[in-house]
Amino acid sequence: MTEIDRPVIRPRRLRQTPALRRMVAETSVEPRHLVLPVFVREGIDAPVPISSMPGQVQHTRDSVRKAAAEAAEAGIGGLMLFGVPSVKDAVGSGALDPDGILNLAIADVVAEVGTALTVMSDLCLDEFTSHGHCGVLDETGRIDNDRTLELYAEMALAHAAAGVHMVGPSGMMDGQVGVVRSALDGAGRSDVSILAYGAKYASAFYGPFREAVGSSLEGDRRTYQQDPANALEGVREALLDVEQGADIVMVKPGLPYLDVLRQVKDAVDIPVAAYNISGEYSMVEAAAANGWIDREPAILETLTAFRRAGADVILTYWAVEAARLLRR
Repeated sequence: MTEIDRPVIRPRRLRQTPALRRMVAETSVEPRHLVLPVFVREGIDAPVPISSMPGQVQHTRDSVRKAAAEAAEAGIGGLMLFGVPSVKDAVGSGALDPDGILNLAIADVVAEVGTALTVMSDLCLDEFTSHGHCGVLDETGRIDNDRTLELYAEMALAHAAAGVHMVGPSGMMDGQVGVVRSALDGAGRSDVSILAYGAKYASAFYGPFREAVGSSLEGDRRTYQQDPANALEGVREALLDVEQGADIVMVKPGLPYLDVLRQVKDAVDIPVAAYNISGEYSMVEAAAANGWIDREPAILETLTAFRRAGADVILTYWAVEAARLLRR
């Protein structure tokens, strides 16, 4: 074959039109893949803007019902509820109170949307403790893992009684998934599924979230959240959660840990989630507000990156907006 006869390879031919690009796209994002995290605050009569997360609010019980209805109409997969109580104590007793803000919000949202959305709950004590840690402390100020597990089991049952479809143990206590699964099954609530925070890292990107939940954190969480330097540890933790009965395992944060997400996806045989966390959200919003990036394409590119890395489910504050963008 002469130089003239040799065929010219033109990969760009498949990029010429939007229709061609859609036809051969290897990765897709659909509304059903998305879950909206929302914050419900006790003792307010109107939504309160979160200054470090433009466009996000702490909801009232009434406004969260409206947000849930909007999310269901948008066709997203679910809604993750976080409670912001007015009163905290050392053991996070508000988390167990049937009349506590998170348990009431679960019941409100389930009454509003039924099964049109998967109603999920954050199963952790950090929003309810005066010290802001994810568990109770012993006399030396360290996390008491086993006492915390007892409270997680009670919290799971309170959420189940309120009607939750899926609980999200997020405190990174050793054995948390097994204890929660056993408690639910023992109470005849094997229908409630578990989204396990399998690999949750001690990240610098959580700052805006702490404003959103009114965190009282003293110190840091490096003794129980994972070291950002360790990828294999994240995979090991996820595999332990699968063994203990997790239905979905999650990697958090998202963008700085796409490599861990891929490794977890390759290692487990259940769905994998990723949390597009507050710091990631706020960076895009701040850059867009300054005219440094094109906001809507950046949102969709971010979500595509999670799907490409292996996420079956994405928790993102853009869930409802992205669902609308995807339908254009």
